[in-house]
Formats: sequence, C-alpha cells, structure tokens
Amino acid sequence: MKGENKMYFYKLNGNTLFSLHNHEGLSAITEQEASRDNDVIYFLKKLDPQKSRRSFALTHPSLIYTDLEGLNLLCLNTNKSYDLPQWLLEKIQLSQVIAINTSYTDWQQVLTQRYPSKWRINIVGIGDVGSTLLMGLRLLGEENIKEIGIYDRDINKLKRWEFEVNQINNIGVNLPPVKILKEEEVFDCDLFAFCVTARVPAIGEENVDVRMVQLEENSKIINIYGKMAREAKYRGIFAVVSDPVDLLCKSVYISSNQDSSGNFNYKGLYPEQVRGYGLGVMNARAMYYANKSDTTKHFLNEGRVFGPHGADLVVANSIKNYNEKLSMDLTEKTCTANLELRKIGFKPYIAPALSSGALSLIATITGQWHYSATYMGGVYMGSKNRLTSLGTELEMLELPDPLFARLEKTYNKLREML
Repeated sequence: MKGENKMYFYKLNGNTLFSLHNHEGLSAITEQEASRDNDVIYFLKKLDPQKSRRSFALTHPSLIYTDLEGLNLLCLNTNKSYDLPQWLLEKIQLSQVIAINTSYTDWQQVLTQRYPSKWRINIVGIGDVGSTLLMGLRLLGEENIKEIGIYDRDINKLKRWEFEVNQINNIGVNLPPVKILKEEEVFDCDLFAFCVTARVPAIGEENVDVRMVQLEENSKIINIYGKMAREAKYRGIFAVVSDPVDLLCKSVYISSNQDSSGNFNYKGLYPEQVRGYGLGVMNARAMYYANKSDTTKHFLNEGRVFGPHGADLVVANSIKNYNEKLSMDLTEKTCTANLELRKIGFKPYIAPALSSGALSLIATITGQWHYSATYMGGVYMGSKNRLTSLGTELEMLELPDPLFARLEKTYNKLREML
C-alpha cells in the first residue's frame, strides 16, 4: 500500500493492532504476521474524545476512514470501494475488528474488555416504570440474567417488590433472584438501569412540554448517579429508561466526566457506556398503527424509527420505498399515542417499560438488534443497533435524501437542546 492508505501493524500483549498512522512505542510486525491472526484484531484511530466513542464494532470499511462521528455513522454507501487487503476486508465482514480511539489515555483497557455470559442488573427507581421493568426482566431473564438488584428511597416499596416478584415462579424454571440493595451497592453490577422519575405531568397537563419538565427534574437526580458512577469507576452499561432518555444520557455523560470544579477530564463514564431506552416503544407504537391499514403494513418489515422518545421522532414507512406522506402520518400517530391513553385517564407506562425497557434490555445483553439511543458525535441519537462482543454496531443503511434531511433536523435539535 502506498500514500494515505499505508498501514502499520503491531503486537501488544498478544493482540494484533493496525493503524493508518505510526504509533511509536508499539512493537511493529509485518502485514503477513497480522493476517495470520484468526482472533479479533484492533484498529487504532485518533479522534476528538469529546465527540467520539472510546471503542466500537468496526463492521464496515468506511469506519476506518471516518474522521468525524455523527449521522454519517448510519449511512451506507454501496457504490464506494475501499483499497484494503482482502484478508482485512474478510475480517471486517466476519465481525472480527474493534476500533479504538487512542485519544483516550486508557485505551489499552479495551483489549481486555469482556461482557459477562449472565448479567447482573440493578434497577434504581421502583415506581410504575421500574416495577414493570422488574417484572419483565424477571420473567424474561432466566437464560441471561444472573440476578436483579433493586433500590428506591422507599424501603417499604422495596420490601413489597422483593416479596412479590420473587414469588413469580413455576416448576422447572430458574428465574433470576431479586434482592434489595443499599444505595452504595447500586453500581455493583454489569448493567445499571435508571428508572427514577421526579415528576410526571398529571392527567390533564397535556399542554405542558412533558419532556422539558422531566429533563429539568430528572437531570438533577441522574447527575448525582453520574458522579457516583465516576467514584465507583463503573465500567458496565448505564441504561437510561427515564424520560427524556436521549437528553438524560448526554447529561449523565457530562456530569460523570466533570471534576469537583466542573472541569471535563474524561475520568467518568465512556460515551458508549451510556445508552438510552425510549425508542423501543415508539417502534412498537408505529407497528401498532401501521398494522391497522393495508397501505402501511409493510412498515413491520421495511420501516424504521429514529431519534427521541417523543417530539422530533422520525418514523420511516420503508427504507427501500420511502414515502414522505405515509411516514409523516405514521410519525404523527406514534408521537401522539400516549395522549390517547391519557385522554381516558391512564398514564402510559406499561408499553414503555416493556418495549423500551425489558425487551430492549434483554436484546442488548444478548447481542440482538433493538432500538436505543447511542452516542453519535456529541448527541445521543436513537436508532437500530446491537451490542456485540466487539462493542456497539449501528445499522448502516442507504438513506433516501428526504429521510436523511428529517434525521438531520432531529439530530441538530437534540444537539442544541443540551
């Protein structure tokens, strides 16, 4: 290889690394030696840590040449070819490459990072959403959850749910046990689920901006847990289930990385550790409405949802045959679905707790495709993705121009809001 495509290959603690740039201090090897490694290999790149993840699954050649992270992470260009060795293209195709951002001083920790076979999940906030999430995880977690810890300020609430949920059982099953936690134990886990809600606007308050009311109150609480995660040097998944998930993700990421003087020093949560769980129910609501008409039933197989849980959601009726009118109609119905339930006197929390919460968290820990908000260039943006042993893999698509324009509008609005 010549010019800008020249590559450098290295060995570090038995791992094979490669880069487009020379890294002094690493033991150089030949390309031939690198190509003989049948295990996962690592691509080293240097990006602005304030707008880039520490590591991620490198599942497409274009990600080698991506200098800025943003909505481009979702875009697939099938017409472009890449001047890479055939063996390396095959490694990428086989999902055997992890990208590491060497701007993080502790980037070498990625080389030993592993996810558990059975996860310990802790839930903080056992209100309507948290308790429903708890039931879902208990029922669905037999194969993949080791135990579930619960914490809430109300000790009687904890006693009630520990007592009741541990009695959900049957002959021949081995559901994960539920235990009560002390506050100082909440980060002794592999996945921390934040379900605290300081205030949900009451029935009849539909005229207020629900997301902004919740952001103001919930950010105060989640930022406390961000500081706690920093002190605990927590390295598991920080799952945000409370609304507004995308903005709370950004808030807790920032707060966890600030010292006592407010200086940002990257000693807290990594951007990819924080994930927001609000988009799953928006997809489920879009499916609900799409299934009511023959003109939109194709959404169930062809459609996608992007963005936040609530206003500025983007529903696409189809990626292959995108129709703006059908998409906007589905978006409107999906965004106002919660208002329909509130009209008849109920707060909509069951479907969110199960579709965005339990089902999506189970999909996350089992490496399955699901909807959640992940870090894209300083913004937590909801999209279809999965968490594999390599890290986060975003679904990359050939996006129609009108759809991409809608995504840009949502992305820029989220960036401006926090």
